[in-house]
Parts: sequence; structure tokens; C-alpha cells
Amino acid sequence: MLLDYLPVLLQLAIAIGFAAIALSLSVILGKSGRSVGEKDNAYECGMLPIGDGAPRFSVKFYLVAMLFVIFDIEVVFMYPWAVQFKELVKQSVIPIISMGGFALVLLFAYLYAFGKGALSWNK
Repeated sequence: MLLDYLPVLLQLAIAIGFAAIALSLSVILGKSGRSVGEKDNAYECGMLPIGDGAPRFSVKFYLVAMLFVIFDIEVVFMYPWAVQFKELVKQSVIPIISMGGFALVLLFAYLYAFGKGALSWNK
């Protein structure tokens, strides 16, 4: 049984060995860069950089983006069901019940997010 995993273990050992050797050789043979103040500045079309590099965003933006992705992925799961709806209904009522349960879970998740204030911009 363990003999079946030998090719996988051998490939893993070769990959780790290659990575270790490549990194070691780059440290040994490569040049170390010197820190020069003028060259370490960010280049912005010939202008000196002023202020922070990236503005700060509220966590609400990321929260709404994650909620959008979550609910969008759930709709992607509904699409194949909707395409095959006529054929599924001819066979039995179970697909309708299962999709109703799926939609009910989505509704509870939406109500939970709404109740927690995840969709409110004023807080």
C-alpha cells in the first residue's frame, strides 16, 4: 500500500530539494543590493511621492464585497437548476423542495446579515 505513494513522495522530495537548492544558490552567488536613499523612493511619473501610498477604506466596503461574493456564488448554484427546471419537475417534486430549502437558508443568511447591520452604511 505504501509503495503506491512512492512516486508522489519522490516528486515532493525533488520539488522541495530543487526549491532549496535554487534559493541557496541565489543567496550564495547573487549580489546583495545596497540601500541608496534616492533610489529607494517610489517613482510616480517624475513627481515626489506625498502622503501615504494607499488610502484607508472602511471595513464596511470589504464586508459588503464579501457578502456580495457569497450571495453571488449561491446564485451561480441556482442557475443550473433553473436551466433544467422543466425536466426536474417532470421526474419528481424533490428538486423543488430542495431548492426551496436552499433559498430558505439564503433568506435566513440575508436576514441575519441585515439584522447585524452589515448592509447599513450609516453605522
